[in-house]
Amino acid sequence: GGLTVTADSHGNVKGFVENPDVMLPPNAKGKLDVGGAVGSGSLTVIKDLGLKEPYTGTIALVDGEIADDLTAYFYISEQQNSSNSEQVPSSVGLGVLMEKDNTVRQAGGFIIQLMPFVEDSVVDRLEKKLSSVDSVTSYLDRGFTPEQLLDEFLGEFGLEILDKMPIQFTCNCTKSRVEKALISIGGKELQEMIDEGKS
Repeated sequence: GGLTVTADSHGNVKGFVENPDVMLPPNAKGKLDVGGAVGSGSLTVIKDLGLKEPYTGTIALVDGEIADDLTAYFYISEQQNSSNSEQVPSSVGLGVLMEKDNTVRQAGGFIIQLMPFVEDSVVDRLEKKLSSVDSVTSYLDRGFTPEQLLDEFLGEFGLEILDKMPIQFTCNCTKSRVEKALISIGGKELQEMIDEGKS
């Protein structure tokens, strides 16, 4: 039905899944069938850069696997080669490892984006390296920290960590904000929603 995620530059992330109770058998690789749960549709990225209008980019989903779709988003945006495109060659890896009681055991990921001046030989070495590494969750399950994960993937390229930031799932919703949102809808429309049995 849809999935919405919001993040800010301070590491605050929140998300909403329209239908969170999807339960599917594992996919052909024996992993969570994220692609099957997400299904077909589109990926829209909206970035508020503080300009008059936010940047918006949209692509059709490749396969519903979020890492694949984000990688495709960056690639297609690069190919569009317009002033509106992201134009950043990227590699995205994400993973979730579940317990048998359906709780999350490990979750994490990375986005590697290339600077414009990177030489082709470095790109070739990086592609070879990324194709040879294990899944993100296998490293996290062995106790790797994010820094150790970066060192495993990028250490041979002269990795230098310039900044660190905590990331947390947090919601800035308050009762008063919800009240203001309901007031902005208007009494007539709210009553129609109630009459139609909408939550």
